[in-house]
Amino acid sequence: MSGASVRALGLAAALSMLAMAAGCAQSPPRPGAPAAAAYAQPMDDAEAARMAARVREETRHAWQGYMRYASGHDALKPLSKAPHDWYPQSLLMTPVDALDTLLLMGLDKEAAEARELIVTRLSFDHDMKVQNFEVTIRLLGGLLSGYQMTGDRKLLELADDLGTRLLPAFESPTGLPYTHVNLRTGEASGKVSNPAETGTLLLEFGTLSKLTGKPVYYDKAKRALVATFERRSKIGLVGSGIDVETGAWTDRDSHIGGGIDSYYEYLLKCWKLFGDQDCKRMWEQSVGPMNAYLADELRDGELWYGHADMDTGARAASVYGALDAFLPAVLALGGDIDRAARLQRSGQAMWRLHGIEPEALDYRKMEVVSGGYQLRPEIVESAYYLHHYTRDPRWRAMGREFFDDFVRHARTDAGYAAIRDVRTMERRDAMESFLFAETFKYYWLLFSPPSALDFDGVVFNTEAHPLRKTWKD
Repeated sequence: MSGASVRALGLAAALSMLAMAAGCAQSPPRPGAPAAAAYAQPMDDAEAARMAARVREETRHAWQGYMRYASGHDALKPLSKAPHDWYPQSLLMTPVDALDTLLLMGLDKEAAEARELIVTRLSFDHDMKVQNFEVTIRLLGGLLSGYQMTGDRKLLELADDLGTRLLPAFESPTGLPYTHVNLRTGEASGKVSNPAETGTLLLEFGTLSKLTGKPVYYDKAKRALVATFERRSKIGLVGSGIDVETGAWTDRDSHIGGGIDSYYEYLLKCWKLFGDQDCKRMWEQSVGPMNAYLADELRDGELWYGHADMDTGARAASVYGALDAFLPAVLALGGDIDRAARLQRSGQAMWRLHGIEPEALDYRKMEVVSGGYQLRPEIVESAYYLHHYTRDPRWRAMGREFFDDFVRHARTDAGYAAIRDVRTMERRDAMESFLFAETFKYYWLLFSPPSALDFDGVVFNTEAHPLRKTWKD
């Protein structure tokens, strides 16, 4: 992510380093040593219910810390117990990101607090530049899901206002959006972008279009997605950097990590939500090359995804990390359960190397490249998707392992703190809003009964905001 946790821009940093861990043993293996593939002991429904209750209480704990020390601001700094804002004016990142999670969990008092902050304090009429991608997935996505769950027209009005203010970002010669836009003046800037930022907008803008009856939102975001796809290489891969004014690639490194990740996710999900046949075609023409050139098998049949040259497919780096761990969920959604399960077990091996996953790992050496842990959700998201499709209780057992480690290392008396380096477990004074939108939500859904959410009736945006088709085509 952008700001303190760079989802779309952090790949470059992760690339310059190398690290990660593999092997799925019952206990953490010695660093660098391969481990035998194994699942943790499966859990029954009664234990799953107890785990869901634990997640719910930890969500309440973190929300109470936010309300006590950072209410009305974007986020809480959980170590110094101080507020943090991304920009000169707060955009209420945490309340907007948290609202649908609080509603799903039945945390009614906390949901009411979040909603009150949003409807009474949130304004986008500020003379300041914001990052189009992050504001779209967190705020636009959160407002839309909040509206669909509550029927509160104020939330839709705020979403419509925000969408209007973001539209100038799309006014480039190619239709690829600039990275930043001034919310008041509409001045756009930032011409070097990446597929995640140019191609991860249609779920939110498309839903806004359907709910408001304004085609411009859908048209602009879809044009950006198609423009990204059309610039793929002859072998079907995209790179890490692109100039939105010329359409030329500025970085030809291809992978499935931060900076590209959610581009692949949205090709599939935009077909699922809107029935858009262009998105279906683009997904089908992209998943094959992704599997052919980026997948990497080694040791005893371990499956990883690394880096390759977008033009030749030549292996460039053996780096996989916390952001890459979204892919098993998308593969499962696309019907490839076997590949998804194999990759998820590699993710578990990465987690077990040091007792919590690193930002990036060299999976051939099983060495950490970038040791930070930002409280990311992707590995839990994938466990949830695999459990949904297979009902195999071992995926819940995997989630229990993750959650126990997560609480042990990241919990503070005011909330949850990111980890500066998983090799030392030193904490960092940051608690991103996606902790509520994604991490807690996916843990809770993993352990909750299927009736907790109509999985097949919603499509999650990349910030885990559930969007439901409530319109007629």
